[in-house]
Amino acid sequence: MLMPKRTKYRKQMKGRNRGKSFRCNTLCYGEYAIKAVEAGRIDSRQIEAARIVLMRHTKRLAKGWLRVFPDKPLTKKPLETRMGKGKGPVDKWVMNIKPGRIIYEVAGVDEETSREALRLAQHKLPFKTKIISRENEHEVY
Repeated sequence: MLMPKRTKYRKQMKGRNRGKSFRCNTLCYGEYAIKAVEAGRIDSRQIEAARIVLMRHTKRLAKGWLRVFPDKPLTKKPLETRMGKGKGPVDKWVMNIKPGRIIYEVAGVDEETSREALRLAQHKLPFKTKIISRENEHEVY
């Protein structure tokens, strides 16, 4: 699972996830990519599941780039625990995703294979996404 090696503080507040993404919203490395259409929160397990699907479908012939990293800790209290007694321990690591953020990029395989691999990876993500290419990356989402 992806997580930071160390952080300054163990626990964070959830915060708000508003607005559009102004960083990582254009293709940098690959030919095809998955772009978020709506806001959401992606877990380290979901990132890993989508990455495994991408690499398996392309038979590791494709070069893939991961453009997200879960560096926000989410805490959870144990089940059937009464209120109070402080904040719970860190349960998972997440990243807030805004609309327009590129999540995965792929290059090195033909268009049909890469689109099918990205389509399979889309099913592992908890928010709406679309597949973009170098030609149509500047369309309004």
